[in-house]
Amino acid sequence: MPAMASRSGSRRRAMNEINMVPFIDVMLVLLIIFMVTAPMLTPGSIDVPSVGKSKNQPKAFASVIVTKDGSLRFKTKDAERSLSTRELGEAAKSWQQAQPEGSAIIIAADKNVQYETVVKAMDALQRAGVQRVGLSVKQGNP
Repeated sequence: MPAMASRSGSRRRAMNEINMVPFIDVMLVLLIIFMVTAPMLTPGSIDVPSVGKSKNQPKAFASVIVTKDGSLRFKTKDAERSLSTRELGEAAKSWQQAQPEGSAIIIAADKNVQYETVVKAMDALQRAGVQRVGLSVKQGNP
């Protein structure tokens, strides 16, 4: 029985707390490594297209204007008319066939218009087989 008594007396107590010191040490070392290496990193550069530097400027162009309410207008030198998305492709294709080689259709949209409306206009032009389509943008101040 004496062996039994000593055995019960030497029982270990369960740990109630986690030792946070090693965790804090590792985090401080990582913080120092990031602080030392961050200034050495070079930021990546993005090659974005520039505006207004096309090599082949169109000889003639027509505009597709997307208004604030999402309606489409097809504007040529001579006239301007409202069209649906279905009619837009046909009108643009017939206009482009009557023009000299290298004519373009320019899409101009209000900045508050939903992007989906602009994409639908581009899709209608693509489905009609319009060869050259561009987007009208404001040129920023240098």
